[in-house]
Amino acid sequence: MLIPFLIMLREGIEAALIVGIIASYLQKTGRGQWMPAVWIGVLLAGALALLVGAGLEVISAEFPQKQQELFEAVVGLVAVGILTSMVFWMRKVSRSIKHSLHASLDAALANSNNQVYALIAMVFFAVAREGLETVFFLLATFQQSEGLGAPIGALIGLLLAIAVGFGIYTGGVRLNLSAFFRWTGLFILVVAAGILANSVQALHEAGLWNSWQAVVVDFSNVLPMDSPLGSVMAGMFGYQEAPTVSVLSAYILYLAAALAMFFMPHSPRPASNHAQPVRDHH
Repeated sequence: MLIPFLIMLREGIEAALIVGIIASYLQKTGRGQWMPAVWIGVLLAGALALLVGAGLEVISAEFPQKQQELFEAVVGLVAVGILTSMVFWMRKVSRSIKHSLHASLDAALANSNNQVYALIAMVFFAVAREGLETVFFLLATFQQSEGLGAPIGALIGLLLAIAVGFGIYTGGVRLNLSAFFRWTGLFILVVAAGILANSVQALHEAGLWNSWQAVVVDFSNVLPMDSPLGSVMAGMFGYQEAPTVSVLSAYILYLAAALAMFFMPHSPRPASNHAQPVRDHH
């Protein structure tokens, strides 16, 4: 429940920030009449994410066992790739995202023809990116959990993200977004390592990866996966009670590389009068 909650909270706040920056800029520049086009873009992006998620879920349900394992492995690998790129993308652009969105908005409205469609498309692609990322994250995490805990956690995260985003836009909420994205990014990298380990195991169960299958250590007598703590660890961090060499290697190598890059000193971007911290958009 915690992982879907945090994923939806983070992605929801990212999407809310994008919409908030656009809405604030339109209001401040006297172009508030364009807001209906913004909401159309948001709704279309949300509809696309729901359609893709539902479609993938329905299609996967029809697969036989081995194809089901392959599907889970592919979704997991895609989720790991997107999770990783999202964490480092936000780390890189967090201080320039406001200026970038303003420039894109000005470009979309500069053309006297089809301004409405240009604005809808601009908002759609900006928000759809967050929505499609979330779809793959949630599919990967739902595969590691059972029951209604994960969907409920995701729903709570989404509702809280909407409330926080509205509060930030209106000025009623002061959130240190830099710290928020930094710490949630660190946590997500640990989650991604677990998803990668489970994807490697799924590839083995699909019959596509059979190397390095010796069991490194067996915790089944100490912390079985069907125990309360074991199920929580499995759902949150991809815990396996008897990891193989390939599973453990994937987990350790990914996490070591990702954390080394995450804690590497970040080269500051050249100073600009337009580049403001993402938290100062309202």
